[in-house]
Amino acid sequence: MNKNFLTLLFIAATLQFAVGQKIGKNKQAVITSIEKHKSELIRISDSIWALAETAFEESKSAEVLAEYAEKNGLKVTRGVADIPTAFTATYGSGKPVISILGEFDALPGLSQKTEPTKNPRIDGAPGHGCGHNMFGAASLGSAIAIKELIADGKIKGTVKFLGTPAEEKYFAKVWMVEAGLWDDVDVNISWHPGANIEADVQSGLSLIDFIVEFYGQAAHASADPWNGRSASDALELYTTGINYYREHIKPTSRIHYHIQDGGQVVNVVPDYSKIWVRVRDPKRKVMLPTYEQVKKMAEGAAIMANVEYKISLVSGIYETLVNRSGGEIMQENLELLGPITYTAEETAFGKAIQKATGKPEVGMDSSIEPLKETEEFPGGGSTDVGDVSWNVPNINLSVTVAPKDTPWHSWAVVACGGMSIGHKGMVYASKAMAMTMVDLFENQKLVDKVKEEFKNRKGDEKYEAMIDGPPPIGSN
Repeated sequence: MNKNFLTLLFIAATLQFAVGQKIGKNKQAVITSIEKHKSELIRISDSIWALAETAFEESKSAEVLAEYAEKNGLKVTRGVADIPTAFTATYGSGKPVISILGEFDALPGLSQKTEPTKNPRIDGAPGHGCGHNMFGAASLGSAIAIKELIADGKIKGTVKFLGTPAEEKYFAKVWMVEAGLWDDVDVNISWHPGANIEADVQSGLSLIDFIVEFYGQAAHASADPWNGRSASDALELYTTGINYYREHIKPTSRIHYHIQDGGQVVNVVPDYSKIWVRVRDPKRKVMLPTYEQVKKMAEGAAIMANVEYKISLVSGIYETLVNRSGGEIMQENLELLGPITYTAEETAFGKAIQKATGKPEVGMDSSIEPLKETEEFPGGGSTDVGDVSWNVPNINLSVTVAPKDTPWHSWAVVACGGMSIGHKGMVYASKAMAMTMVDLFENQKLVDKVKEEFKNRKGDEKYEAMIDGPPPIGSN
């Protein structure tokens, strides 16, 4: 063994000791706890990955998480907010109350084997193209680690895990907020699977979903079409109006639609049509006027086609209210943990995914991103975490579970989420969130700082849930 090699070993050991000293006993304890539960957390994630249940149908996935929470001493309440697959799992008493989100719903049509080329497990079946199988498992691991610290008398307060279904379609958290499930919470913690590691201090897009139905008069499409009033004509006129309107909305806004029923057969003037419409913008105050105009256009289409129409609100969600004070706490813990390391086989898998999806074959990116400036008008998607963030301070995290530039909501994410690349990201996220919760439980001043920023950013804005009626259970 040469002298240089011994010197490198000494330096590595010294650095490892220094990081260990800096992490602190309670943070070391949650890391140890998550390592202890690691095989079970992977089992839970893989079980939910294989179940791949969609919005409001996640009964088995929810139960996998709830059972493990109960097994580890958390008090579970099922069916909260009148949603069969929503639940809470709590431990402790008094303040602070720190909550953590756990999602577990899949996306339709994305079934995939753990292979780096497109190959469905079950043709046409759902798959976890947004990594929610890892989301819930990682968050539960964090909650259990904190529970063990409270049980050992190392910290005081309450940890609250919330099993939150239907994020991909109906946005169940909106109904959960209305049910008061965050009323007693001081700070909320969340994460999302991604292709990089960062304390997420960017907002998302507000949106509103609604259904438009047109009702006409059926007739023979050839023998007496003059006796018909076509609901399909109204639908086509409506989509034409939407597409012309796109030029006149803000560049930050988006309008999407999905035709759900345009008629059944070619030789009948259809008396019914149905379309799902979504309007988005980074600012709710910009999104709402666009929504009102798109609703008016449905009436215009109905007049032109001489049919009746009906508009039904599905749900709407807020943009995320960013909390940079919380992001700074998360950032420190990411830097303590350092990057994820990958085997040669995992790197090769990532590059094969990139090749299959037409991306540069650069492999995995697990470097710790610096804390970025918060953009005024971010792009990207939407999440009902936004509604939580307007009711309680929210600290958010992104962790690598797929190779760089992977198309999201695709088979490629499903493939990674069921194998070791996803497992590593899940365990890493669990540790980072638990360490951040330790900071909050140990230091009331940090909690106060996060809450003060929340108060200032929210200002005079009064939260108003964008729902009309009970959650649409069984609407899939």
